[in-house]
Amino acid sequence: MVTYKYTALSAEGAKVSGVIDAVDEFAAVARIKAQYPVVVKIDPVVKSEALSFLSKDINKKVDQKALSVMCSQFSIMLESGLNIAVCMDMIGNQTEDKKLRQMLKDSAQDVAQGASVASSFAKNCEGLPVTFIETVRAGEMSGTLENSFRTLEAYYSKSYQLQQKVRQAMSYPLFVLAVAIVVLFIVMIKVMPTLTAVFGDLGGEIPTMTQILIDMSNFFSAWWWLMAGILAVLIISLLLYTRTEKGKIWAGKLLLKMPVLGNINTLNGAAQFANTMTALLQAGLPVGNALGVTGKVMDNYVLGLDVLRMVDQVEAGYRLGDCMRQIDHFPQILQEMTAIGEETGELERTLQVIGAYYTNESDYAVQKAISKLEPTIMIFLALFAGFIVISIYLPMFTMYDLM
Repeated sequence: MVTYKYTALSAEGAKVSGVIDAVDEFAAVARIKAQYPVVVKIDPVVKSEALSFLSKDINKKVDQKALSVMCSQFSIMLESGLNIAVCMDMIGNQTEDKKLRQMLKDSAQDVAQGASVASSFAKNCEGLPVTFIETVRAGEMSGTLENSFRTLEAYYSKSYQLQQKVRQAMSYPLFVLAVAIVVLFIVMIKVMPTLTAVFGDLGGEIPTMTQILIDMSNFFSAWWWLMAGILAVLIISLLLYTRTEKGKIWAGKLLLKMPVLGNINTLNGAAQFANTMTALLQAGLPVGNALGVTGKVMDNYVLGLDVLRMVDQVEAGYRLGDCMRQIDHFPQILQEMTAIGEETGELERTLQVIGAYYTNESDYAVQKAISKLEPTIMIFLALFAGFIVISIYLPMFTMYDLM
């Protein structure tokens, strides 16, 4: 909704001023004329940049689980015959997500005044994915809005489940690594200086391993602030660089070429392409439009650019399968299955099957990588802990002789 301030004349000729909320200026004028026959002036109320910045939510993304539940509710209510504006208001009252609740309330008012569902969603919530907006728009234009919400429910439910599997699988290795780093800093900054002082007071020759550990401890104690500063500068520089065009391309190619992770990112990209295209095609979008939306939502920037390049080719009359074969980063099975689905007229069904296949393959690849990562981390920690223990105990034999 947009807030307008206006000046109008009443039926008696009196001058009146006020503010009104409406979808656009035409709707605002119509509402004002319902009370006052002459509208003298109307202007949108411009919020200050400071207030608009403070009012923005830092986390713009909407939770995929909340999106899946919301789409399920929309599908059920629309199939029962309820008006879309009423559905928005009812679901907004029930949802626990504050962002979605406010978005649905504002969108319900816009739709009740004549705005389209997709445009009201796009206007009132920046965190909604492009896939969501375009699928709703396609369903609205074709008159199958409930089917679009059903498709989106399955899409976001699948994405959320895959996301949770990856998080659960990575939680233990990351926890172990974090604990190891904390223990390392404690040993280097607190424990070793005390032991070094004891060794120095007793005198005697310090073993080479112990001397190496002492030198490392002294270095950490004296220069930890410099290392932290250098690390912070490197991280900030990397983040800033990856926001540029060249940086995004570099990061995308690196993720696709890295050992182990490259294969996982390729499988994820294939699954995301197939699942997103399936959802958009089922909603009624043409292949060219579906490719345009899919390219914008791909997690890997390089894969997204590859998909976007196919839009012009498909609209120029080239077959999707031939365009897919020109992309080096997508797996060959995806390319060939897409071509077969296009030739047989079963593109949606083929992409749905291949999307499920690559989702399972990606899940298996992640589990396999983590199963190898866990023992690797444990072996590394065992070797490092052994080095510390031996370095501490070796001079103790000398200490007993000197005592």
